[in-house]
Amino acid sequence: WSQVVSEAEKIVGYPTSFMSLRCLLSDELSNIAMQVRKLVGTKHPLLDTARGFVYDSRNNLQMRGLVVLLISKAAGPSTAELSFQHSMVSGIYSSQRSLAEITELIHTAFLVHRGIVNIGELKSCNGPLKDMQFGNKMAILSGDFLLANACTSLAQLQNTKVVELISSAIGDLVQGIYYENSKSSEENCLTDDIGISTWKEQVFLSHSALLAKSCQAAMELAKHSAEIQDMAFQYGKHMSMSHKLHSDLQPFVKESSSDTMAFSLNSAPAVLHQEFLGREAWIKQIRELQEAIKAGKGVTSAIDLCRCHGNRALAALERFPPSEARAALANIVYAVTRFP
Repeated sequence: WSQVVSEAEKIVGYPTSFMSLRCLLSDELSNIAMQVRKLVGTKHPLLDTARGFVYDSRNNLQMRGLVVLLISKAAGPSTAELSFQHSMVSGIYSSQRSLAEITELIHTAFLVHRGIVNIGELKSCNGPLKDMQFGNKMAILSGDFLLANACTSLAQLQNTKVVELISSAIGDLVQGIYYENSKSSEENCLTDDIGISTWKEQVFLSHSALLAKSCQAAMELAKHSAEIQDMAFQYGKHMSMSHKLHSDLQPFVKESSSDTMAFSLNSAPAVLHQEFLGREAWIKQIRELQEAIKAGKGVTSAIDLCRCHGNRALAALERFPPSEARAALANIVYAVTRFP
């Protein structure tokens, strides 16, 4: 995965870890960083988010912006409107680079907002109460700051359709994360008997909508046809679904893992295992669930589903002309659909 990302970054012209550099170096964010240092020594999740924002090779926080840049380069300049005159750098319009930064800022803002802890569930080992309350305030304010910056930059693109697309993606994120939080706050997380179709709807809202609509918006900025816009949307949607499925599968497919990795009862293998097993038998199995899921059909079905979404993302790419950028987008799909 790291090699795929590194090669893709060379194609778009610069490492995407610098995507939000202008925002990172601003006086306002430097101020926030200084305040976050007060949380050192506590277990507030905002600290982990901040570390990941500066250096992250495992979860690739900047993956969304990279895909937006790659799909922009793969599509190339539009022939539909000859009067559309904007300078391109490395085959990408400046407005598309701005959109990639906006996408990353929105994603990071929501990551920061997710770092709000439930004060009522704190333990003494997490840190002093006043520090944890301070951490929550910082998570809210800094997330709002990033989101405000993204919205300001979005307005500066001066394209109403793009504003509408990205605004609707923010709405989707809010809806998806609200559902996630309402489930995780419940004691056993087993109150709803959700099927894989419901899982797909929820994952689209919280994980895929932003990338899918950003890819479509990048095509709109270059005045590409409705068909190309739809293909870009389909690639973003199905690639990010594959990415989420790949992430969900890790606790069940890692061969070298001696320790039991934590997994969510709402992850794809668990949801699919429940569908095959039936609700009553699922409840009985809950104590030995990870091994039961490994032995059942949930994991293989989730791998099949991951590859299915990967194939649909690759099919969408067929509408783009052959290029280094298209090959890099395909390699990203191969990286998240390959299992031991």
